[in-house]
Amino acid sequence: MAPGAVSGKSKVTIVGSGNWGSVAAKLIASNTFKLHSFHDQVRMWVFEETLPSGEKLSDVINRTNENVKYLPGIKLGKNVIADPDLENAVKDAKMLVFVTPHQFMDGICKKLVGKVNTDVEAISLIKGMKIALEKLSEATVGYRENKDIAETWVQLFTTPYFIVTAVQDVEGIELCGTLKNVVAIAAGLVDGLEMGNNTKAAIMRIGLKEMKALSKLLFSSVKDSTFFESCGVADLITTCLGGRNRKVAEAFAKSGGKRSFDDLEAEMLQGQKLQGVLTAKEVYEVLSHRGWLELFPLFATVHEISIGHLPSSAIVKYSEHKPKSSLVCKL
Repeated sequence: MAPGAVSGKSKVTIVGSGNWGSVAAKLIASNTFKLHSFHDQVRMWVFEETLPSGEKLSDVINRTNENVKYLPGIKLGKNVIADPDLENAVKDAKMLVFVTPHQFMDGICKKLVGKVNTDVEAISLIKGMKIALEKLSEATVGYRENKDIAETWVQLFTTPYFIVTAVQDVEGIELCGTLKNVVAIAAGLVDGLEMGNNTKAAIMRIGLKEMKALSKLLFSSVKDSTFFESCGVADLITTCLGGRNRKVAEAFAKSGGKRSFDDLEAEMLQGQKLQGVLTAKEVYEVLSHRGWLELFPLFATVHEISIGHLPSSAIVKYSEHKPKSSLVCKL
């Protein structure tokens, strides 16, 4: 029998257990019960925490079938097993689903060297989405060459309320999932300053334009059509209307910049991580290194605001047309 298979069935492990990781576990667990090609049990690696009750988070998840900290009130499925031991969680897995804050990925992958099967398939879900209440949502699976493997992932995730499609553009999909969080910070600043929906819509449009332009500068293979998939404009709209990055940026603007994003993250997200600010910093470093700052005034401005070099109101004090500098032209 091949490693990672039980009676020819693929075992699936979720690497991560935050809000989105728990949602992914719920989706996958509902399908592994029904689809004969997958092993029923789904393991979910949990970064162990001690809850205020004194209990371990993984113990509570296994006892209640619920992630009481990151996805309270939602049953994950009795075939979801929380495991705080990363090596044990991935043992014999044929399919790995990575869904952790991106800053932790390097450390996790280093720990997995030599611990996973050589033929394991993996997918990255490092982005956010609200589908735990079984309201209609959709997602995109990116692949390079093997469409059959992509369709296996599609089969694993698809439910009547979660529509998944495969698109041959890994880089484009990854960058959409990353850069939309920066635009969401900008949208949240607009909300916090009470600038209205027209201004917010303009920021979202300019943000999408910068997302597309930067993606294509970095990877010539990126397809224009990717930005019209659910991973592009649809996910951008969702994140700018209701995501955690928008929420915390709104609070930042309302405080007049007197409270840092780090403080607000700790207070408002209860252990979840804010991706937009860190991504804005990384994007700024790339733009600065390549001499592209003036080409992406929105991205540059978000970072300058997040570190306190500019007031929140600077989010609209630039132009996407012929900028004199990356930050100072008026919209």
